[in-house]
Amino acid sequence: MAKFSKIGVLTSGGDAQGMNACLKAITHKAQEEGIEVLGVVGGYSGLIHDQFVDMNTKSVANIVGLGGTFLYSDRCLEFQTEEGMNRAVEVCKKHNIDAIIAIGGDGTFRGATDLTAHGIPTIGIPGTIDNDITATDYTIGFDTSMNVTLDMIDCLRDTCESHKRCNVVEVMGRNCGQIALETAIASGALAAVIPEVPFDEEAALAKIKQCREDGKRGMIVVVSEGVIAPDGRKFGEYFAEKIEEETGIETKFARFAHVVRGGKPTVRDRVTAAQMASAAVDKLLEGKSNLVICEFDGEIVSFDINFALITDRMYKNKLKDGDLDKFNDEQIAEMKKICEKRRKEINDLYHITNMYY
Repeated sequence: MAKFSKIGVLTSGGDAQGMNACLKAITHKAQEEGIEVLGVVGGYSGLIHDQFVDMNTKSVANIVGLGGTFLYSDRCLEFQTEEGMNRAVEVCKKHNIDAIIAIGGDGTFRGATDLTAHGIPTIGIPGTIDNDITATDYTIGFDTSMNVTLDMIDCLRDTCESHKRCNVVEVMGRNCGQIALETAIASGALAAVIPEVPFDEEAALAKIKQCREDGKRGMIVVVSEGVIAPDGRKFGEYFAEKIEEETGIETKFARFAHVVRGGKPTVRDRVTAAQMASAAVDKLLEGKSNLVICEFDGEIVSFDINFALITDRMYKNKLKDGDLDKFNDEQIAEMKKICEKRRKEINDLYHITNMYY
């Protein structure tokens, strides 16, 4: 078992509900193992600029149900430079920090693997509402963001029903359509428009017309923010106009935007945060680093961060020359298997949206 006396923990990138629950669990687990915890204020920027707070059972006592991150977050371009990285390593050594646990998305993991390469063992935990890290079935914040989104869609449905109108709702997710897809099913929307699956506009318009002819009053269409219309605009605004033009049905557009990052984390996010936090500390104690903690087929597991990052590029068709050179045939086959698993899950859910409303 590796010997650690002090670790640092940070949150980076976009905030996600459940980050605070994760910070609390890391603190409790580490102190149980006799390890001191320092919180890095402001993500990787805090490492460079020497901004820390002591974390103990008292300081984290009441944060488990809070949204956002009490350590705050930042997107630090300086950390991507060799000068910034060297400064962060110097600060870690100054405070006798033996290792770092970094909570965030793919950008956070790239920073984590750079830290490991510079001699600071680092473990990543996926915290992003988008659920857009291919190597893990689940990221902290996803469930809460969907529930916040669903609550607002339900409110819109009330007024849609009252006024006999349609509402096109744009939700967050970057280039991942899972928030849109699952909230569309949960709200009984007529259609989901996501980046992963081609959208048949004419079929959707015909469906809307038929529903109105059948007596349906209120109608909802959910669109992921990553979908772009033929005219270059965000698809949601474009499609709202097209529905009204093509069907004569009064149609409004709503963009929920960053409000879905807020709110108290659900049980799902709090429990998953605690499980991943405990696993991260355990991996450090086993002498492991450069890992990302994942949920895969219902189990908490870990993957090499580079494996996870390249798997993500493979799934998103963003592989660059040389990306696969460091991996053997078995590892590449595993990446492909993970990508196919994700595609099947998305396609199966998308099929449900076409029959469930």
